[in-house]
Amino acid sequence: MPERPFTRQQSYLLPPSYEELVAADHPVRYVAAFVEALEPQVWEKLGVGPAQALGSPRYAPKLLVSVWVAGFMFGLRTSRGVERACHESLPFRWLSAGQSPDHNTLWRFFAEHRDQMEELLDQTVQTAAHAGLVDLAFQAVDGSKVLANVSKDGTLTIAQLGELHERTLLAIADLEAQHVGEDDPPPPGLPAELQHVKALQERVASALARVQDAPADTKITLGDPDARYMQTRQGTAPAYNAQAVVVALDPEQAGRRGRLILAAKVSTDASDNALLASMIEAAQIDGQPVPLTVADGGYYSGSSLQQCADAGYQVVVPTSHPKQAKDNPYSKEHFHYDDQHNIYTCPQGQPLSYRGDKRGRQQVPMAIYRADSGVCCGCVAAAQCNGNRRQGKSIERGPYEQTLQTHRQQMASEEARQLGRARKTLIEPVFGIIKERQGGRRTLVRGLAKVNAEWTMQAVAFNLNTLARVWAGQLAAGAANTGTTGWTAQRAA
Repeated sequence: MPERPFTRQQSYLLPPSYEELVAADHPVRYVAAFVEALEPQVWEKLGVGPAQALGSPRYAPKLLVSVWVAGFMFGLRTSRGVERACHESLPFRWLSAGQSPDHNTLWRFFAEHRDQMEELLDQTVQTAAHAGLVDLAFQAVDGSKVLANVSKDGTLTIAQLGELHERTLLAIADLEAQHVGEDDPPPPGLPAELQHVKALQERVASALARVQDAPADTKITLGDPDARYMQTRQGTAPAYNAQAVVVALDPEQAGRRGRLILAAKVSTDASDNALLASMIEAAQIDGQPVPLTVADGGYYSGSSLQQCADAGYQVVVPTSHPKQAKDNPYSKEHFHYDDQHNIYTCPQGQPLSYRGDKRGRQQVPMAIYRADSGVCCGCVAAAQCNGNRRQGKSIERGPYEQTLQTHRQQMASEEARQLGRARKTLIEPVFGIIKERQGGRRTLVRGLAKVNAEWTMQAVAFNLNTLARVWAGQLAAGAANTGTTGWTAQRAA
């Protein structure tokens, strides 16, 4: 078999064009079409104003947004990584029209506008919705832990942080006293050791101010006081709780199965059970929420379900009662509550009267109902119903008991169980794709606001990857100009 000639000194007979070097269905073409189609009011919401007549010329905001979005799509989340791609990657050189903004320019632009990146996410959702690609049967909500950009070393509780703050203040006072003499002129600048201690004191004070409402045993790190110790797949570590609300694409309209993120938020709360209503509120299409939301058992709580009921949200959340409690004929669910007389009745027909209140977990007020000890001790079901031989059977009733009971009845249906199984296949792959393909297993920034902006950009990148695949599929089928994928696909074609 002959060998093809190979030499690095071969010159082009004609200068090449980026149009020839980037495939017609490459995702960066869809990114360019998406950014080009953004209306002026969108740029205003992003905080991008018109160019000024005087001064050094700036890079076009469309260029900077395009390369940042494409960077997240391909797992490039650093300004230096995007800068290198603009120099070396043919798709990025096509996207930037051959210009190469340096990493400082890229970072300043992202830092200035990152708080408005939710507008880009909203635009991706509107693009899919107006093209009829979204299946509105139901949406799924879930959370996943994202590792913080800090080490486990140097972990302190809030109480220990307060002690460190006191020690740094004493050390500063001692060092200042050592450098003050009766006739000596003041030093031109702070001594090196005093600068170090004062810098530490400022960091500790800032960390205390950010966690002043948290419990005293909360673990934090000085590197990122907003991060909280959470249980992750890598063990207990400083992390954030990244939330997402996802819907499916309509296969008939999109030509393929796919998923779209409607809302993306980051929380410092390790538990999900207080986040359901706020995530549903954030996930709206043209101001309207998806009619049905499915979540996992981590969102099950009386207060959360009550918030959803008050807001008119229909939710499917598995109950968290253990199986042995459901199968026990003398569990709380089998005791009848009479709201008019404020009394419970056990399966044997004996009353449990109100005995007072107590504070339960998270300081929630709980009403106590107890049966007469003499009646319980002589009951045929005493061994199975009440393990306390000295007192009668007792039941606690929280402020959301009726809401929980109604929800348990709804979750007993086969339809609810099927929706729960469908939730896993809808939303869980989204976190896997973001963490593995887009490199989002660990955040690269510190602080809740910055981490939230980074997570939002991950959602924007995920959605544009999804829409780009739909567009490429219709382009291959010769349907890109039919208008079925919206204005971005038409421009990209």
